[in-house]
Amino acid sequence: MKVFISVDMEGITGVVNWDHTAYGKDSYERFRRLMTKEADAAAKGAFDAGATEVIINDSHGGMRNIIIEDLDPRVKLITGSSKPLSMMEGIGPDFDAAMFIGYHSGASTTGVLNHTYTGRVANFWVSGKCLGETGMNAMIAGHYGVPVVFVSGDSVVVAEAKELLGQVETVAVKEPRSQFAALCIHPEKAQELIREKVAISLKNLDKFKPLVPDTPSTVRLQFHTSGNADGASIMPGAVRIDPVTVEFTGKDYLEAYRGARTMMALA
Repeated sequence: MKVFISVDMEGITGVVNWDHTAYGKDSYERFRRLMTKEADAAAKGAFDAGATEVIINDSHGGMRNIIIEDLDPRVKLITGSSKPLSMMEGIGPDFDAAMFIGYHSGASTTGVLNHTYTGRVANFWVSGKCLGETGMNAMIAGHYGVPVVFVSGDSVVVAEAKELLGQVETVAVKEPRSQFAALCIHPEKAQELIREKVAISLKNLDKFKPLVPDTPSTVRLQFHTSGNADGASIMPGAVRIDPVTVEFTGKDYLEAYRGARTMMALA
C-alpha cells in the first residue's frame, strides 16, 4: 500500500499568526518542528495500517520546512520548490491513498489564517464549485484516481473537507476564535489523534472514493483587485469575466490547474 501525504503549516496546532509560518521569524523554528511531528505522526499511522511506502510532500511556502532527520526512517520526503504539481508533487496513479496534514480553509471563510493559495485570491471555482486548497488538491489526486482519506487542520477546514469529500477521516487540532486566534489542543494529543485516525482510514480504504474532476475543466479566479486580474488576463486562453474575475478552460483538470497557477503568478 502506497500513501501520499501533503503537509501544509497553517493548520498545525498552535499556529495562529503569519509569523509562525515565515522563515526567519522568531517563532518559525518552533512551529516547523511541530509541523514535522504532525507529518511524522501521519506517516507512522500509515505504517501502522500496513503501508509499504509513504511519500511526504512539504507543501508550505518555500516547501523546505520539514526536518527530514526527525521523520520515521521509512519515509521519503519531497522538499524544495518550485514543483510542477506544487502541493501535490509526487502524486500519481500508483498511490492507494492521499492525506492532507496541517491544511487551512479557503479565503472568505472564518478559519485560522484562511486563504486560497495566495493572498490575492478571494474565490477559486472549478467547474462552478468554490474550493479551497483541500478541494484544489483533492481534484489532482482524483485526476489520478486516488482518494483523499484523511484531512487535519482547524475545525473549519475539517468541515470543508467533509462537505466536499463525504467519507473522509479528520482531526480538528484547533477551533478558530478569529483569523488570528484559536483554541488549540496539545501537540502530543494532536499527534496521537492523527496517528490513530490515519490508521483507521487506511484500514477502511474501500469506503473512500476519489474526487474526479470534469473533463474539460474550467477554473475561475476572483481576485481582490482589478489590478490582480489585469495581470492574470495576460495569460493566453484567459477570459476576463468582470473587473476582478478571470477564467481558463483546460482539456483536463491538470491543464486547468496549471493555468490557474500561472494566472495567480501573473496577478
